[in-house]
Amino acid sequence: MTEGITNVLMAGVGGQGVLVAGETLALAALADGLEAKQSEVHGVAQRGGSVVSHVRFGPRVHSPLIRCGEASVLYAAERLEALRYAHHLKPGGNIVMDDRAIQPIRMPDAPDTQYPEEVPEFLRSKRYEVLVLEAVREAETLGDKRCANVLLLGALATRLQIGDEAWNLALRERLPAKVLEPVPS
Repeated sequence: MTEGITNVLMAGVGGQGVLVAGETLALAALADGLEAKQSEVHGVAQRGGSVVSHVRFGPRVHSPLIRCGEASVLYAAERLEALRYAHHLKPGGNIVMDDRAIQPIRMPDAPDTQYPEEVPEFLRSKRYEVLVLEAVREAETLGDKRCANVLLLGALATRLQIGDEAWNLALRERLPAKVLEPVPS
């Protein structure tokens, strides 16, 4: 692993804004004077499938892809995606996740399986640091569930060495002003 490189894997389900969140993180790193690379995989995202964004930043970054076992942080916009991509974390890595559960699309001939309920507990048993938010619920109380990613990015920011002003610049550059407006009291 290259010295001084931070690896963040961002995962969710199509339509959750994971790609925009990944772009925002990369922009924040750039605004903080770091080199950043970002890559994404969104195969069947339009059909409710997994979406993944790899973001790497530091003094010098050669590749955008994170190898299994080398991510410092996993940003998961949904519980099952946290399980699906936890193997990318290095030992003792951090997980920032929404507690939201989105039932996967089932094939008519597939056996009925239960959605895993104890996801944070299982991940903690594997010695990961897990921060669970109810980001979508909180965003809905703020008036726009699309703000959930901003809440998750705020939690992610506490796990990274990127300055506040860099985050503010990235958020203003990448997100619509409506999402960033203060909530009236």
